Amino acid sequence: MEILETVFVRNSLIVAFAVVGVTIWISYFVAHKLTNGRIHGSAIAIALGLIAAYFGGKATGGSTGVADITLLGGIGLMGGGMMRDFAIVATAFGVKLGELKKAGIAGVISIFAGVIVSFIVGAVVAILYGHTDPVAVTTIGAGAVTYIVGPVTGSALGASSDIIALSVAAGLIKSILVMIGTPMVAKAIGLNNPQSAMVFGGLMGTTSGVAAGLAATDPKLVPYGAMTATFYTGVGCLLGPSILFIIVNALL
Repeated sequence: MEILETVFVRNSLIVAFAVVGVTIWISYFVAHKLTNGRIHGSAIAIALGLIAAYFGGKATGGSTGVADITLLGGIGLMGGGMMRDFAIVATAFGVKLGELKKAGIAGVISIFAGVIVSFIVGAVVAILYGHTDPVAVTTIGAGAVTYIVGPVTGSALGASSDIIALSVAAGLIKSILVMIGTPMVAKAIGLNNPQSAMVFGGLMGTTSGVAAGLAATDPKLVPYGAMTATFYTGVGCLLGPSILFIIVNALL
């Protein structure tokens, strides 16, 4: 057992890939056998991951879920920002420029519309919960844009760590909803071609949520949705601590 533990700890990233692989296999098996494909395997995998993170945190008293368990420490690296950003950049190389051009002005409008609408919803919720400080409202609103835009905006404006944490939470909730909800609504909204995927990515914006949701819908659409979602994040990081903050500050 000591030898196995040593091998697992020294090769923690490989163990992480193996654990995630087994989890995905189980999820797709359950989706096929128990739900007859009505619930996509990726949605079940996401739910299992959240449950594991919760109980991992409870068992260890830590703050990084199952990554606090020594044998599963590699999941912290696998699910970290470095691997995430690498995956985002890698998906962009699957985009065909011809299809990207077809999105045209609709793709550009979707990015700005998605950022502004998400920000307004987050800011309104922040105000309804009693926040009146422009910095706090802007940071939480930016978190509703994505969980990356929130901390970037909060850090630029000097928001407290508690407010930045709330912005991250808002972004994570949005990301999870997009992940799970995309396969369920894809048929109804015509999400079946590169152009609609780009508009969808521009409107939703959360790159991880869009990529996971489109992967569950049609893996071929992932690069297109991820491309506009990445631009969305960049636009949000630019607008959050500048124009959007100026507007909120004037109103409050």
